[in-house]
Amino acid sequence: VQLQASGGGLVQAGGSLRLSCAASRSIFTRMAWYRQTPGKQRELVATITWGGAANYADPVKGRFTISKDNARNTMYLQMTSLKAEDTGVYYCTTSMFGVDYWGQGTLVTVSS
Repeated sequence: VQLQASGGGLVQAGGSLRLSCAASRSIFTRMAWYRQTPGKQRELVATITWGGAANYADPVKGRFTISKDNARNTMYLQMTSLKAEDTGVYYCTTSMFGVDYWGQGTLVTVSS
């Protein structure tokens, strides 16, 4: 399985971005977004099941929305009301048959 993350960029605080994660095949397991922010360990941002059930880390609840288009094998992360502390590299990931797969990461920079 190959995952290709895209959509990062530079945005002002309060702005929005939508990240995409394109998979090379259908994913029938849970998918997730993680982020690596400066000075911190990689942290979970949001998860989504095949059926579309979503969960969010507390810092992003109410601001980020995770979704997926199973027909396009693509997962999204709509980020709104961005803050400087959201700056980091965002990774998409999934696990299938006991193997973890990670995308290459996409950089999000929020200027204050």
